[in-house]
Amino acid sequence: MLYRSFIIILIATINTISLKAQTVTNNNLEIDLKLGVNIGGAAPLPMPQEIRKIEDYSPQLNASIEGTITRWFGTSKKWGGSIGIKLEKKGMRTGATVKNYHTDIVQGKGSISGYYTGFVKTNYNETMLTIPVLANYSISDSWKIRAGIFGSIRLYGKFDGYVSDGYLRESTPIGVKIKFENDSKADYNFSNNLSKFHCGAQLGGSWKAAKRIWVNADFTWTFSNIFKKDFKTISFNLYPIYLNLGVGYRI
Repeated sequence: MLYRSFIIILIATINTISLKAQTVTNNNLEIDLKLGVNIGGAAPLPMPQEIRKIEDYSPQLNASIEGTITRWFGTSKKWGGSIGIKLEKKGMRTGATVKNYHTDIVQGKGSISGYYTGFVKTNYNETMLTIPVLANYSISDSWKIRAGIFGSIRLYGKFDGYVSDGYLRESTPIGVKIKFENDSKADYNFSNNLSKFHCGAQLGGSWKAAKRIWVNADFTWTFSNIFKKDFKTISFNLYPIYLNLGVGYRI
């Protein structure tokens, strides 16, 4: 429903801008509608010593839809600037073997904080409204590259999972041992601790496949942690790092 509403608003906005742009210039303004998929995840940098081994990873289906306006400068139109509005999903599922991994788990009607050793399953999913502001360079009629910054507002977020096949040391690394064996699991949920805003850098390029069709690739690196600043349960930061692959239609 959210994607459908965004698509309707985006198309209406682009059509309005396109009509107005035609009265100004048909040569220096370009308007593109882009569809893509984000591949990547939220990664700790560097890899913390608590994570001993990544057992499994699934990038999920992270779709994106974007409208972009590019203004080219001068008669050569080598350099330009662009701004876009993008609705996108970023998510992943991972399983890891950890040692002394600080976390909070659900036990009965309450929760227990401590240091876990064993297997941890994580589900991460966010829907973002993103505004990229980029500098563009035209190598030729068929190749263009771009780089700049972006800001994102989180519309929906989820970060949860479970622990199994291990034990939790309550409160401290030498605290009371709580075992999870024989298919025993304990859940955790840090969705309410996700940050509302993200910012980062973007680097990408486009290749002209047909008269109005472009193939796009964009690498994004978020500088900010996915969690709020006052969230200390997980002792290391996680940074969304993604490659967006897709196609664009030149209006």
